[in-house]
Amino acid sequence: MRFEQGWLRFAVLWAGVFMFAGETAAQEKIKIAYSSADASNTVWFTALDGGMYRKHGLDVELIFIQSSTMSVSTVVSGDIQVANTSGGAVASAVVGGASLVMTACYINTLPYELIVQESVKSVEDLKGKSVGISRVGSASDVAARVLIKGLGLEPVKDVPIIQVGGPTERAAAFRTGRIVGFPSPPGTIHLAKGMPHRVMISTADFQKRYDFPYICSTTTKNYLATHRETMRRLTMALIEATHFLKTRKEDTVKFIAKYTRQNNPQYLESSYAANVKLHDRVPLVTREGTEIQIREALARKPGATLRVEDIVDDSIVRELEKSGFIDKLYK
Repeated sequence: MRFEQGWLRFAVLWAGVFMFAGETAAQEKIKIAYSSADASNTVWFTALDGGMYRKHGLDVELIFIQSSTMSVSTVVSGDIQVANTSGGAVASAVVGGASLVMTACYINTLPYELIVQESVKSVEDLKGKSVGISRVGSASDVAARVLIKGLGLEPVKDVPIIQVGGPTERAAAFRTGRIVGFPSPPGTIHLAKGMPHRVMISTADFQKRYDFPYICSTTTKNYLATHRETMRRLTMALIEATHFLKTRKEDTVKFIAKYTRQNNPQYLESSYAANVKLHDRVPLVTREGTEIQIREALARKPGATLRVEDIVDDSIVRELEKSGFIDKLYK
């Protein structure tokens, strides 16, 4: 009898081991690049810490790469399977010969404000002075141009735009006076200490939403064709993470605090409030916004041709919407 009981316990133990091993083996490894730890990237972090990736059979490694432009390069090289990029970076890369496609966009507008020195009191004060961005073709570049135009000025001609680098480099250039302004996501300026400033204009001030493919999952056309099921599961995980963001404030704020490494209450509250509104329930890629980015990219590459269909394939999102997957989440 004791032998039988011992054997039973042994069998149950090994059954558990094999079940765990099977679950582990079922998880498909995938590397995803993200270019900023600010709150606009919350769904990528939420899907990891909230277990959405694993729920859909994905063992995801999130890798920080400082800009969308560099993230795109790693996808093209094959080092990374999927990148979180902006439409501007994708359009520029494809015009340059890359084979990339946006499969979904979780934020389809440009959430930026123009931060300037306190001494810049008027539009005239901004003329002739430099605004700093990360890289040409990046979201911050697009934002700078849009915000400057919103003030009735011409980018570059009236207000020079210079490449400075990431948020840390821009803050340093701002403090030293190398630049008098820079585009920044909503709420981020609350983290600045010893940086007298003012918000000169925000895209939130625009009467009409500025359509822009901002937080988008991007991969190569070949990867989408050969790993469509993987991309479908990834899209499902991120759509569920968006639902989590919109319905689980306390937990989401914890994720934002963890990944941004900030505990400033003002920042966390304003960032959460902004991102609840900014994230789309159905992450289709904005056609209007993509067309604008294509025109910008083509202007820098005379003679090149590019259509929306060349860089957008959000058919997986359409399939999920048609199946009722998204509606069921929000019931």
